[in-house]
Amino acid sequence: MKLIMAVIQDKDSNRLVNALGEKDFKTTKLASTGGFLKEGNTTLMIGCEDQEVDNALDIIKDNCSHREQMVAPISPMGGNADSYIPKPVKVEVGGATVFVLPVESFLQF
Repeated sequence: MKLIMAVIQDKDSNRLVNALGEKDFKTTKLASTGGFLKEGNTTLMIGCEDQEVDNALDIIKDNCSHREQMVAPISPMGGNADSYIPKPVKVEVGGATVFVLPVESFLQF
């Protein structure tokens, strides 16, 4: 058995949860916050059998798209002001960061 932890953008979460549910994957949805953009993310915990991991990863890949977003940089607090760019910049966001972990035991009470 494996535990898949997928950190995705909030915009992709409902679509992904629905797609996983259609294929009978059970998910637990957690609110999380990214460290770089300081924006809300969703972390999904998906438990599945070893042979279903690739199917789950394909669903995640198909439903979490990359997109460009304009981001206003955070002003430096005590850092080097020479490298500070005071206007918004484009960054690529979206997609998924996925961890596949072995599950030693699974209990349900």
